[in-house]
Amino acid sequence: MPHGTPQQPSRPAHSTALAQALAAAGKDLPVIPLSRTKLPAVRSPHRDEPPARRRCRGECGRLGHGVHDATTEPEVIHALFAAAPWATGYGIACGRPPYHLIGIDLDVKHGQDGITGFAELADDHGFILPGTVTVLTPSGGQHRWFSGPADAHIPNSVGKLHPGIDVRGSGGYLVGPGSLTTAGRYLLDPNSPSLPAAHVPSQLLQLLTPPKPHPPRTPSAAIGTSGKRATALVQFVLDSVPNGKHGTGRNDRLYWAACRAYETGGPDAENIAAALVQAAIHKGLPAAEARATVDSAARNTPRSKA
Repeated sequence: MPHGTPQQPSRPAHSTALAQALAAAGKDLPVIPLSRTKLPAVRSPHRDEPPARRRCRGECGRLGHGVHDATTEPEVIHALFAAAPWATGYGIACGRPPYHLIGIDLDVKHGQDGITGFAELADDHGFILPGTVTVLTPSGGQHRWFSGPADAHIPNSVGKLHPGIDVRGSGGYLVGPGSLTTAGRYLLDPNSPSLPAAHVPSQLLQLLTPPKPHPPRTPSAAIGTSGKRATALVQFVLDSVPNGKHGTGRNDRLYWAACRAYETGGPDAENIAAALVQAAIHKGLPAAEARATVDSAARNTPRSKA
Protein backbone atom coordinates (compact mmCIF):
# COMPACT_ATOMS: atom_id res chain seq x y z
CA MET A 1 0.00 0.00 0.00
CA PRO A 2 1.39 3.46 -0.80
CA HIS A 3 2.85 5.72 1.81
CA GLY A 4 0.13 6.67 4.27
CA THR A 5 -2.78 5.76 1.98
CA PRO A 6 -6.00 6.57 3.86
CA GLN A 7 -8.11 3.65 5.06
CA GLN A 8 -11.24 3.54 7.16
CA PRO A 9 -9.48 4.39 10.40
CA SER A 10 -9.97 2.35 13.52
CA ARG A 11 -10.35 5.17 16.00
CA PRO A 12 -9.56 3.05 19.07
CA ALA A 13 -6.41 1.72 17.34
CA HIS A 14 -5.44 5.25 16.34
CA SER A 15 -6.00 6.58 19.85
CA THR A 16 -4.03 3.70 21.34
CA ALA A 17 -1.14 4.26 18.94
CA LEU A 18 -1.07 7.96 19.77
CA ALA A 19 -1.01 7.22 23.50
CA GLN A 20 1.78 4.68 23.04
CA ALA A 21 3.79 7.08 20.89
CA LEU A 22 3.46 9.81 23.52
CA ALA A 23 4.57 7.36 26.21
CA ALA A 24 7.63 6.41 24.15
CA ALA A 25 8.45 10.08 23.55
CA GLY A 26 8.27 10.55 27.32
CA LYS A 27 11.18 8.11 27.50
CA ASP A 28 13.21 10.26 25.04
CA LEU A 29 12.42 8.09 22.02
CA PRO A 30 11.70 10.15 18.84
CA VAL A 31 8.53 8.83 17.18
CA ILE A 32 6.41 9.07 14.01
CA PRO A 33 2.97 7.59 13.20
CA LEU A 34 2.88 4.43 11.08
CA SER A 35 0.16 2.96 8.90
CA ARG A 36 -0.85 -0.70 9.11
CA THR A 37 1.76 -1.41 6.43
CA LYS A 38 4.51 -0.18 8.79
CA LEU A 39 5.21 2.78 6.49
CA PRO A 40 5.24 6.39 7.71
CA ALA A 41 1.57 7.39 7.80
CA VAL A 42 1.78 11.10 6.97
CA ARG A 43 1.84 11.59 3.23
CA SER A 44 4.72 13.56 1.71
CA PRO A 45 3.91 17.18 0.87
CA HIS A 46 6.21 16.81 -2.13
CA ARG A 47 4.55 13.74 -3.70
CA ASP A 48 3.28 15.76 -6.69
CA GLU A 49 6.38 17.93 -7.01
CA PRO A 50 9.54 17.51 -9.14
CA PRO A 51 12.05 14.88 -7.94
CA ALA A 52 14.46 17.52 -6.65
CA ARG A 53 11.86 18.73 -4.15
CA ARG A 54 11.16 15.18 -3.01
CA ARG A 55 14.64 15.07 -1.50
CA CYS A 56 13.51 17.52 1.19
CA ARG A 57 14.18 16.22 4.69
CA GLY A 58 11.84 18.60 6.48
CA GLU A 59 13.58 21.85 5.62
CA CYS A 60 10.28 23.10 4.18
CA GLY A 61 8.74 23.09 7.64
CA ARG A 62 5.80 20.86 6.69
CA LEU A 63 4.94 17.38 7.97
CA GLY A 64 5.35 14.25 5.89
CA HIS A 65 9.07 13.51 5.68
CA GLY A 66 9.05 10.03 7.17
CA VAL A 67 11.61 9.33 9.84
CA HIS A 68 12.90 12.89 9.52
CA ASP A 69 9.69 14.00 11.27
CA ALA A 70 10.48 11.88 14.33
CA THR A 71 10.21 13.91 17.51
CA THR A 72 9.70 13.76 21.26
CA GLU A 73 7.64 16.97 21.31
CA PRO A 74 4.05 16.12 22.38
CA GLU A 75 2.42 18.91 20.37
CA VAL A 76 4.20 17.83 17.18
CA ILE A 77 3.25 14.20 17.81
CA HIS A 78 -0.40 15.22 18.17
CA ALA A 79 -0.12 17.14 14.88
CA LEU A 80 1.45 14.15 13.11
CA PHE A 81 -1.27 11.77 14.25
CA ALA A 82 -3.97 14.31 13.43
CA ALA A 83 -2.57 14.45 9.87
CA ALA A 84 -2.86 10.65 9.61
CA PRO A 85 -6.07 9.44 11.32
CA TRP A 86 -5.50 6.02 9.71
CA ALA A 87 -2.30 5.49 11.71
CA THR A 88 -2.42 2.43 13.95
CA GLY A 89 1.18 2.29 15.08
CA TYR A 90 4.29 4.31 15.61
CA GLY A 91 7.93 4.12 14.62
CA ILE A 92 10.97 4.88 16.76
CA ALA A 93 13.86 6.61 15.01
CA CYS A 94 17.25 4.92 15.34
CA GLY A 95 20.59 6.65 15.73
CA ARG A 96 19.16 9.63 17.62
CA PRO A 97 20.27 10.86 21.05
CA PRO A 98 20.18 10.07 23.86
CA TYR A 99 20.22 6.31 23.17
CA HIS A 100 21.54 6.22 19.57
CA LEU A 101 19.51 3.06 19.03
CA ILE A 102 20.63 0.27 16.75
CA GLY A 103 17.85 -2.16 15.92
CA ILE A 104 18.55 -5.79 15.04
CA ASP A 105 15.52 -7.28 13.27
CA LEU A 106 15.53 -11.08 13.54
CA ASP A 107 13.14 -12.67 11.05
CA VAL A 108 11.82 -16.23 11.28
CA LYS A 109 10.00 -16.48 7.97
CA HIS A 110 10.65 -17.49 4.37
CA GLY A 111 12.81 -20.36 5.60
CA GLN A 112 15.11 -18.09 7.60
CA ASP A 113 15.78 -18.13 11.33
CA GLY A 114 17.39 -14.87 12.29
CA ILE A 115 17.20 -15.61 16.03
CA THR A 116 19.34 -18.73 15.70
CA GLY A 117 21.53 -16.98 13.14
CA PHE A 118 22.21 -14.11 15.54
CA ALA A 119 23.32 -16.54 18.25
CA GLU A 120 25.59 -18.30 15.75
CA LEU A 121 27.02 -14.98 14.63
CA ALA A 122 27.86 -14.07 18.23
CA ASP A 123 29.50 -17.47 18.75
CA ASP A 124 31.50 -17.22 15.53
CA HIS A 125 32.84 -13.78 16.43
CA GLY A 126 33.39 -14.40 20.12
CA PHE A 127 30.95 -12.06 21.83
CA ILE A 128 28.11 -12.54 24.30
CA LEU A 129 24.66 -11.21 23.48
CA PRO A 130 23.53 -9.15 26.47
CA GLY A 131 19.95 -9.02 27.62
CA THR A 132 18.35 -5.94 26.13
CA VAL A 133 15.03 -4.38 25.14
CA THR A 134 13.26 -6.96 22.97
CA VAL A 135 10.09 -6.55 20.93
CA LEU A 136 8.21 -9.59 19.62
CA THR A 137 7.00 -9.35 16.02
CA PRO A 138 3.74 -10.86 14.71
CA SER A 139 5.66 -13.40 12.60
CA GLY A 140 7.50 -14.83 15.60
CA GLY A 141 10.66 -12.79 15.14
CA GLN A 142 12.29 -10.27 17.42
CA HIS A 143 13.58 -6.73 17.41
CA ARG A 144 16.53 -6.34 19.74
CA TRP A 145 17.57 -2.84 20.67
CA PHE A 146 21.13 -1.76 21.39
CA SER A 147 22.62 1.58 22.36
CA GLY A 148 25.42 2.68 20.07
CA PRO A 149 28.18 5.27 20.32
CA ALA A 150 27.15 8.85 19.58
CA ASP A 151 29.66 9.14 16.72
CA ALA A 152 28.76 5.85 15.00
CA HIS A 153 26.96 5.88 11.66
CA ILE A 154 25.32 2.49 11.29
CA PRO A 155 23.85 1.87 7.81
CA ASN A 156 20.53 0.12 7.35
CA SER A 157 20.80 -3.29 5.73
CA VAL A 158 18.72 -6.34 4.82
CA GLY A 159 20.33 -9.76 5.23
CA LYS A 160 23.83 -8.36 4.86
CA LEU A 161 24.96 -9.24 8.37
CA HIS A 162 23.46 -12.74 8.15
CA PRO A 163 20.42 -14.28 6.41
CA GLY A 164 17.30 -13.35 8.35
CA ILE A 165 18.97 -10.42 10.11
CA ASP A 166 18.14 -6.85 9.14
CA VAL A 167 19.75 -3.79 10.68
CA ARG A 168 18.05 -0.51 11.50
CA GLY A 169 20.57 2.26 12.01
CA SER A 170 20.97 5.90 11.09
CA GLY A 171 17.96 7.06 9.08
CA GLY A 172 15.98 3.93 9.96
CA TYR A 173 13.22 3.22 12.44
CA LEU A 174 11.77 0.38 14.49
CA VAL A 175 8.09 -0.46 14.83
CA GLY A 176 7.20 0.51 18.35
CA PRO A 177 5.77 -2.06 20.77
CA GLY A 178 1.98 -2.01 20.81
CA SER A 179 1.70 -1.03 17.12
CA LEU A 180 -1.00 -2.76 15.10
CA THR A 181 -0.08 -3.79 11.55
CA THR A 182 -1.60 -5.92 8.81
CA ALA A 183 0.43 -8.84 10.17
CA GLY A 184 -0.66 -8.33 13.77
CA ARG A 185 0.52 -6.48 16.83
CA TYR A 186 4.10 -5.84 17.97
CA LEU A 187 4.51 -6.57 21.68
CA LEU A 188 7.19 -5.92 24.25
CA ASP A 189 8.67 -9.22 25.41
CA PRO A 190 7.36 -9.85 28.97
CA ASN A 191 10.94 -10.63 30.04
CA SER A 192 12.44 -7.59 28.32
CA PRO A 193 14.63 -5.27 30.38
CA SER A 194 13.62 -1.62 30.39
CA LEU A 195 15.49 1.26 28.83
CA PRO A 196 18.27 2.07 28.38
CA ALA A 197 19.06 -0.65 25.87
CA ALA A 198 22.24 -2.64 26.38
CA HIS A 199 25.40 -1.23 24.83
CA VAL A 200 26.19 -2.87 21.52
CA PRO A 201 29.05 -5.39 21.93
CA SER A 202 32.25 -4.03 20.40
CA GLN A 203 32.64 -7.02 18.07
CA LEU A 204 29.10 -6.58 16.82
CA LEU A 205 29.70 -2.86 16.33
CA GLN A 206 32.68 -3.69 14.14
CA LEU A 207 30.48 -5.94 12.00
CA LEU A 208 27.86 -3.20 11.70
CA THR A 209 30.25 -0.37 10.89
CA PRO A 210 31.39 -0.09 7.26
CA PRO A 211 35.18 -0.05 6.87
CA LYS A 212 36.71 3.36 6.51
CA PRO A 213 37.76 4.00 2.93
CA HIS A 214 41.47 4.25 2.35
CA PRO A 215 42.50 7.81 1.60
CA PRO A 216 43.18 8.26 -2.11
CA ARG A 217 46.82 7.89 -2.91
CA THR A 218 48.47 11.00 -4.20
CA PRO A 219 50.40 10.52 -7.43
CA SER A 220 53.65 10.99 -5.54
CA ALA A 221 52.79 7.84 -3.53
CA ALA A 222 52.20 5.84 -6.70
CA ILE A 223 55.45 6.45 -8.55
CA GLY A 224 56.56 2.87 -8.34
CA THR A 225 60.16 3.93 -7.91
CA SER A 226 62.27 5.65 -5.30
CA GLY A 227 64.53 8.63 -5.23
CA LYS A 228 64.36 12.30 -4.40
CA ARG A 229 64.57 13.30 -8.06
CA ALA A 230 61.44 11.38 -9.05
CA THR A 231 59.50 12.68 -6.07
CA ALA A 232 60.62 16.23 -6.76
CA LEU A 233 59.41 16.05 -10.39
CA VAL A 234 56.00 14.78 -9.35
CA GLN A 235 55.74 17.44 -6.65
CA PHE A 236 56.68 20.08 -9.25
CA VAL A 237 53.57 19.10 -11.23
CA LEU A 238 51.41 18.90 -8.09
CA ASP A 239 52.42 22.45 -7.20
CA SER A 240 51.10 23.80 -10.49
CA VAL A 241 48.03 26.01 -10.78
CA PRO A 242 45.69 26.33 -13.80
CA ASN A 243 47.03 29.69 -15.03
CA GLY A 244 50.43 29.39 -13.48
CA LYS A 245 52.87 32.15 -12.74
CA HIS A 246 54.78 33.93 -15.43
CA GLY A 247 53.00 31.86 -18.06
CA THR A 248 53.98 28.52 -16.48
CA GLY A 249 50.81 26.48 -15.93
CA ARG A 250 49.96 22.81 -15.46
CA ASN A 251 50.75 21.78 -19.02
CA ASP A 252 54.08 23.65 -19.11
CA ARG A 253 55.15 22.17 -15.79
CA LEU A 254 54.11 18.70 -16.90
CA TYR A 255 56.09 19.00 -20.14
CA TRP A 256 59.20 20.29 -18.35
CA ALA A 257 59.06 17.53 -15.71
CA ALA A 258 58.52 14.82 -18.35
CA CYS A 259 61.52 16.08 -20.32
CA ARG A 260 63.68 15.87 -17.20
CA ALA A 261 62.41 12.32 -16.58
CA TYR A 262 63.22 11.20 -20.12
CA GLU A 263 66.62 12.87 -20.26
CA THR A 264 68.26 10.05 -18.33
CA GLY A 265 66.75 7.36 -20.49
CA GLY A 266 66.89 5.12 -17.45
CA PRO A 267 64.51 2.24 -16.71
CA ASP A 268 62.48 4.38 -14.30
CA ALA A 269 61.67 7.05 -16.88
CA GLU A 270 58.38 5.45 -17.94
CA ASN A 271 57.30 4.89 -14.33
CA ILE A 272 58.04 8.52 -13.48
CA ALA A 273 56.25 9.70 -16.62
CA ALA A 274 53.15 7.70 -15.67
CA ALA A 275 53.20 9.26 -12.20
CA LEU A 276 53.53 12.70 -13.77
CA VAL A 277 50.41 12.05 -15.85
CA GLN A 278 48.50 11.07 -12.70
CA ALA A 279 49.77 14.17 -10.92
CA ALA A 280 48.54 16.38 -13.76
CA ILE A 281 45.13 14.65 -13.76
CA HIS A 282 45.02 15.13 -9.99
CA LYS A 283 45.48 18.85 -10.60
CA GLY A 284 42.58 18.92 -13.05
CA LEU A 285 44.29 18.52 -16.41
CA PRO A 286 42.23 16.32 -18.78
CA ALA A 287 43.71 12.82 -19.02
CA ALA A 288 44.05 12.89 -22.81
CA GLU A 289 45.82 16.25 -22.69
CA ALA A 290 48.19 15.08 -19.96
CA ARG A 291 49.15 11.93 -21.89
CA ALA A 292 49.64 13.90 -25.10
CA THR A 293 51.97 16.33 -23.31
CA VAL A 294 54.07 13.49 -21.86
CA ASP A 295 54.19 11.73 -25.25
CA SER A 296 55.42 14.97 -26.81
CA ALA A 297 58.14 15.21 -24.18
CA ALA A 298 59.17 11.64 -24.90
CA ARG A 299 59.52 12.36 -28.64
CA ASN A 300 61.40 15.62 -28.24
CA THR A 301 63.79 14.86 -25.39
CA PRO A 302 67.32 13.68 -26.26
CA ARG A 303 68.15 10.59 -24.23
CA SER A 304 71.40 10.10 -22.37
CA LYS A 305 73.51 7.22 -23.68
CA ALA A 306 74.92 6.56 -20.24
